[in-house]
Amino acid sequence: MGRVAVWWWAAPAVLLVLGMHYGGIAAGSIYAFTDWRGIGPFKFVGLDNFINIFRNPKASQALWNTLLLAGGFLVLTNVIGMAFAVALNRQLKSRHLLRTLLFMPVVLSPLAVSYIWKFIFQPQGPLNDLLRAVGLEDQTRAWLGDPSSAIWTILIVMVWQHIGLTMVLYLAGLANVPMELEEASAVDGAGAWRRFFHIVLPLLRPTIVVASTLILVQGLRVFDQVQAMTAGGPFNATETLSTLVYKETFVSGRYGYGAALSLLLTVLIAVFAVLQIVLLRGKKEEN
Repeated sequence: MGRVAVWWWAAPAVLLVLGMHYGGIAAGSIYAFTDWRGIGPFKFVGLDNFINIFRNPKASQALWNTLLLAGGFLVLTNVIGMAFAVALNRQLKSRHLLRTLLFMPVVLSPLAVSYIWKFIFQPQGPLNDLLRAVGLEDQTRAWLGDPSSAIWTILIVMVWQHIGLTMVLYLAGLANVPMELEEASAVDGAGAWRRFFHIVLPLLRPTIVVASTLILVQGLRVFDQVQAMTAGGPFNATETLSTLVYKETFVSGRYGYGAALSLLLTVLIAVFAVLQIVLLRGKKEEN
């Protein structure tokens, strides 16, 4: 009886979450199969919106850019964050200060960070000034205006801001690694690299699942950095599914097509997140 009473108290909050979150997803999913333009009547068009997505070179480019950014973001943020965590897990006098400095970008607004880096990457900005000062003038460029470098520039900013997050997660994971195992393996003659790959890394797999899922979802739905730094340009070189959803829905007024893009992005995030969790848990069980 007590448990039933608890559920009754929780019911309003549960219904609110279901209605606001999943209700919105359901409504958007319905519009994805229509030609609605935001005002007036609409008709169902079946899979036409999704067919147009894969026929549209701009949408295909946005899908590729999204996967590229998400993949690079996943790998670099995990690897660099783990490296910092291992380095700062030692008894260094300045470890608390360094941890704080590395985590500070995480709490900053992505828009504010993007505008700061946009200024740094300007053709006459501090980065090019530094390159000229050290004699590397031939390496200067319009970092955000060059299609070959714009998307990598955005990736650098994304990684820079989120390294602190993965570092903190891996520091928490390292705190649960028994020191006795490392000490015993060191006594047996195992080197630092061997201890890391054969003892520490397998024990960090639950943390890797959490960190990778968070980072992958963030990478797939990236919007702020792209919109603030390039708005999808130059020549669609940095267009992502999120920025394309915004443009098609709120700029062009193609709400049905925008809903289809949004549904595609939602499914993509769900599939990759579930697949990643299953694969990493499978490896854990094998070990």
